[in-house]
Amino acid sequence: MGSVRAEIGYSRRTEQRPYFYANAHEKDFVPLQPVEVEITDARGRGCSLDVEGFQLVEHRSAVPDLTDLDAVKRVHSDEIAELLKSVTGCDHVAMTPMGILRFSERAGENESHDNSHPARFVHVDMAKEAAAGARAQTAPEGREIVRSAQYNVWRVLSAPPQDVPLGLCAYNSISAEDLIDCDAIFDPLDGSPEWGFPNYLLEYSPAHRWYYFADMHPGEALVFKTSESDPDRAQLMPHGAFDNPLAPASAPPRISLEMRGTAYWFA
Repeated sequence: MGSVRAEIGYSRRTEQRPYFYANAHEKDFVPLQPVEVEITDARGRGCSLDVEGFQLVEHRSAVPDLTDLDAVKRVHSDEIAELLKSVTGCDHVAMTPMGILRFSERAGENESHDNSHPARFVHVDMAKEAAAGARAQTAPEGREIVRSAQYNVWRVLSAPPQDVPLGLCAYNSISAEDLIDCDAIFDPLDGSPEWGFPNYLLEYSPAHRWYYFADMHPGEALVFKTSESDPDRAQLMPHGAFDNPLAPASAPPRISLEMRGTAYWFA
């Protein structure tokens, strides 16, 4: 277990509310203030979804090519639902069936895919109030929802080492005052209307503890919390991409896939 030092894309507070686009990043207003931090390899450290907010699990898909987003929607979505049930012990998972592919800039693929840039600024997938609304659902007849939580399941599709890994800031190292309100705006490449929701950026604090998983491979998946109804558990996971100083110039460009699901526990 080792660590690297790299710049993380923190933001600074301004009078103007920040916003960022899924595709047209030239239109972003993200007041970046990068800070070089120590990022620890979390392998073998026993991090959990309900304390630090993330967990690495072994998982293989029956889909031979996970860049095939039609197959991801048809087959892999159900695989991830079963994975989340196994990892969390929940009763039901409502999946967002579409996967999100991301490519490091060296791949030259970003302009050909929707929402495919690695996020170079630290963010949280959805602000708390918006996430609570997104989790709202009617329980089956005769049952009630006693807990709900949203998860992101992130995996690499390229061989190690990753040139642009995903960094994770442990939930139990941040405070509410570190979060900066912002808006995430989705501008689909197919020309359909823009839409968005509240999100957070992150202001630097020396208390933050950063982690990543070195040399991830396609037979494992990184599960992390994006929202949670139980206030005694990790609520969200600030995360962002960084340049890996240990990756040689010959390392394959990162290709990754994200899947989102909401877990429910019934009484």
